[in-house]
Amino acid sequence: MSATYKADFNLWIQQTAQLLRSHHWHEVDVEHLIEEVESLGKSERRAIASQLTRLLLHLLKWQYQPQRRSDSWLDSITDSRTQIELAILDSPSLKSYPTEQLEESYQRARRKAAKQTGMLVSVFLEEYPYSVELVLDEDWLPEVNDI
Repeated sequence: MSATYKADFNLWIQQTAQLLRSHHWHEVDVEHLIEEVESLGKSERRAIASQLTRLLLHLLKWQYQPQRRSDSWLDSITDSRTQIELAILDSPSLKSYPTEQLEESYQRARRKAAKQTGMLVSVFLEEYPYSVELVLDEDWLPEVNDI
């Protein structure tokens, strides 16, 4: 099984699933299975952090560049919120993860916003002034006078 894991990952998944279904525990490539299960959790957390960064980036652009607001920014904001919500619905234990990642995701979004807008990073507040609850609220958008 270990050779299959390295040569054809998809085939390894299919074979592992079949071995598990048929209760052939002794034939399962346990080491690689453990690695893959652990990476699933990391992947879910990474996806939430990525969507949170994307969301914060577009909220910053929305707030700091009102003259350039567009439907595509709204679509991105809405989609990021939806993706975070879906990830948490699939894994309720990750409900607090956006709160844990807010500062780090904001700093990433702040740097990206500076690059994308051509503004100095110092233009953007050093600490994000809004709660995760507000950021994830589907009806909320920051306004220029909130700066």
